[in-house]
Amino acid sequence: MAGTSVENRPGNGNVILSASGELAMLEVGKKMAACLVNGQIIYLTGCLGAGKTTLTGGIIRALGCSGAVKSPTYTLVEPYDLASAQVYHFDLYRLGDPEELEYIGIRDYVSGDAICIFEWPERGLGYIPLPDLVVTIEVENADSRRLTLVAKTQKGEQMLDRLKNSSE
Repeated sequence: MAGTSVENRPGNGNVILSASGELAMLEVGKKMAACLVNGQIIYLTGCLGAGKTTLTGGIIRALGCSGAVKSPTYTLVEPYDLASAQVYHFDLYRLGDPEELEYIGIRDYVSGDAICIFEWPERGLGYIPLPDLVVTIEVENADSRRLTLVAKTQKGEQMLDRLKNSSE
């Protein structure tokens, strides 16, 4: 992958990725999409402008979306009914109270085989399911990002194993 690198840390099950520029972040998303398991819950954490929506766009485009992938900052959720998967992209940045998630029917979104991607998940804790995978994006400089992927469940471990094997 041009502009990206993978660093496997032995023994801890994490995957560390580096991405330089927007195209590299989209490529990381594409690579992650190829390793997803249906029914997976993914948390994306990082500061404002770190690239969470760009990464999500790479995932959703790789799963078959040909249209624009936008951040659902004001609507909280953007559904994507794709041939390969049902994906729900949540952006909880403007969530006033986590209880608001009950009003939008959060339980309907997260049940079943849909892939749910949460930006700013800490704002919905207690109302959103625990993650299978947590991706922390750190800004190293204007273009460079360091992504740490941590599996929290067996589904998350399966995804990381696939990602590691695809990088070898």
